Amino acid sequence: MKTNFTEMTDSQWQFVEKIIDNKRSRKHSLRTIVNAILWLNETGVQWRNIDSKYPAWQTIYYHFRQFKLRGIWTQLLECIAIKERKRQNRNETPSLLAIDSQCVKKMQFINLETGIDGGKKINGRKRTILVDTIGIPWSIKVTSANVSDNQAGIQAVENLRGKVPDLQKITADNGYKITFIDYVIKEYKWEVEIAQKPESAQGFIPQKNRWQVERSFGWLNFKRRLFRDVEKTVESAEAMLEIAYLSIFLNRITK
Repeated sequence: MKTNFTEMTDSQWQFVEKIIDNKRSRKHSLRTIVNAILWLNETGVQWRNIDSKYPAWQTIYYHFRQFKLRGIWTQLLECIAIKERKRQNRNETPSLLAIDSQCVKKMQFINLETGIDGGKKINGRKRTILVDTIGIPWSIKVTSANVSDNQAGIQAVENLRGKVPDLQKITADNGYKITFIDYVIKEYKWEVEIAQKPESAQGFIPQKNRWQVERSFGWLNFKRRLFRDVEKTVESAEAMLEIAYLSIFLNRITK
């Protein structure tokens, strides 16, 4: 994985352009604007401190918000997921997904949809993702940290509706027992497998069909914008996660 930011190559932009460009005349190049958003996601700077080589931060933020409202970031990630799975000679949609959550601290000025995770003692938000065996997220849901894994998981599963026709099983840990399992079986008829390391085990032990989700969370360590939750709304927080994974897999499908 690359460790420093590089702007999109011509082949990467060609892939992105097909989805985001509605052919309207603009003062600024969409390619430049998307590069600026990817740069901000990677470096973690504030909107107002965007590098002067890019357009004004208000312009960049406007397009970030518009793409979010139009579902462009989600659409891009879904297209990349399908393309990467084809590249690896897999079916377009997965038959197996793994679910897990990650709680992150919020910045002081963030007040909307935040809470305290009583177990981890973290005041902030919870990120729940469902990933395939490659590590690509098919659903991303951000909630306040005090929402239970069961409830956050149910909300994340709702994002899968109509997207994964081949899905048969979801693997999870003990945080997703009973309520989550009952809901998934009743609403979708998918199997839920609970995989948890023995309580006596020390350190990280890869769990079959679940370690991929831990790896996907680990990739976020390369995105400084995501060290903490600095987004005013959970919708923006979800968009920043989508952009992070978009940049990671964009480098794979265009090699």
